[in-house]
Amino acid sequence: MKDRLIELGYLAGWRVVRALPLPVAKRLFRTVADRAWKGDGPGTQRLRRNLRQVVGEDMPETLVRDALRSYARYWMEAFRLPSRNRAQFLDGFFMVPESYRKLKDAVAAGNGVILALPHVANWDAAGAWVCSHDWPLITVAERLKPEGVAQAFLAYREKLGMKVLPHTGGERSPFDVLAEHLGKGWVVALLGDRDLSRSGVEVEFFGGRTRMPGGPALLAIRTGAPIFAVDCWYDERRVMARMREITPPTDGRLDERIKRTTQQLADAYAAGIADHPQDWHMLQKLWL
Repeated sequence: MKDRLIELGYLAGWRVVRALPLPVAKRLFRTVADRAWKGDGPGTQRLRRNLRQVVGEDMPETLVRDALRSYARYWMEAFRLPSRNRAQFLDGFFMVPESYRKLKDAVAAGNGVILALPHVANWDAAGAWVCSHDWPLITVAERLKPEGVAQAFLAYREKLGMKVLPHTGGERSPFDVLAEHLGKGWVVALLGDRDLSRSGVEVEFFGGRTRMPGGPALLAIRTGAPIFAVDCWYDERRVMARMREITPPTDGRLDERIKRTTQQLADAYAAGIADHPQDWHMLQKLWL
């Protein structure tokens, strides 16, 4: 019964929020965010600890409020994205020109491209923007519970133009499928700042130790596809983005090369998050 109520809540969100005028939806989600901040529940407390690790002990409390507002904005946009058209996807996302040229050239080269990004701003909008350029994109999604919610998110992202693989429970290894698609020139987009396997690569991140998935690094090393870390952040009306190129080492044992590449990714994520900490949506335990 509980799972069914959760499922109905998500489905109602997609239907109702899409029907609201944008100013009304913005006010509603900001109000929810501010109530979560004042309520100071477990998720808010975890977010506060994570942000303090990023900016230090003198962190202003308003940063937590602004981060929750950013997170609420993500959900508001997620519920409304399926009703947007190609022109709106292109208008609602902006990649700085130098990064755009690099991505365009990498796609044109036909060897596939790996985009690895942390949980920042609106990664679904980034995927929709890529697809709106007619660049085929494949990604991997965490299998949410209940199953109805997982299927709703699958349909949502596919409606935006993405091909989505389940993180677990699929017919084949996601790694093998991603490698095949890279060989066909696809863009592979992966969230990379939180390890879901409990066996990730240990890295240094904002002065602490955490684990991040080694999959993006291994894909780049095994396939030779270029790999970029992507920063995303919000301005008043759209999602902004830039890319930082990652150079996997060519010497040493495979496990060491994966570790060094994943550390490069962690450093690139940290640089972007430090510039826009309010748009990093990390409400889970991260540091070891």
